[in-house]
Amino acid sequence: MKIRVLLGDDHALILDGVRATLQLHFDIVGQATDGKALVAAAERLKPDLVVLDISMPLLNGFESARRIKEILPATRLIFLSQHLNPAYLKQALKVGASGYVLKSGATEELQKAIATVLRGQTYITPRFGDDVIARVWNRSGEVSNEAEELTDRQREIVQLIVEGRANKEIADILHLSIKTIEFHRARIMAKLGVRTVAELTKVALQQGLIPG
Repeated sequence: MKIRVLLGDDHALILDGVRATLQLHFDIVGQATDGKALVAAAERLKPDLVVLDISMPLLNGFESARRIKEILPATRLIFLSQHLNPAYLKQALKVGASGYVLKSGATEELQKAIATVLRGQTYITPRFGDDVIARVWNRSGEVSNEAEELTDRQREIVQLIVEGRANKEIADILHLSIKTIEFHRARIMAKLGVRTVAELTKVALQQGLIPG
């Protein structure tokens, strides 16, 4: 039986390219263009492997990965990203990813990464360099206090705030009351020590709460 693979990326051309690269050797069971749809598809399709981007609307790749691992602990995750950023690599490992590949090298690296991950090992693109990889591995169990204090719901709201969505729109998306969103928003600002959306965006980027 072929390994069942689910794809997640908000760019149709990327999805088409990854599908073309993998479909001869793997069973591509589905694809999604936003994080919420990806989690729902994973729960429904139960893939062996999910290849996903970090930057996706509604729910970013980090939060999508965290939820998929909660639902399907045995499913392997590989991030396919444009970001050569140690903070993102560290966050990817912390949410349960087994692989991190750059989009610019996907054609050459992705199948190698999948083979490595399916053997139970971790694949990190060598373009990070040995020093960076060693440093991330040594610290991968550590999380900054601010990031750890945010709940899953608050992380989700951070993403939507940074996307520029108003409280009412966030409330509609999450099926919550506006007062609940206002409460969470105030708590997030207090926990992260910020007062404006610009400051929130900067801190969230620095801590890997959202992709850049």
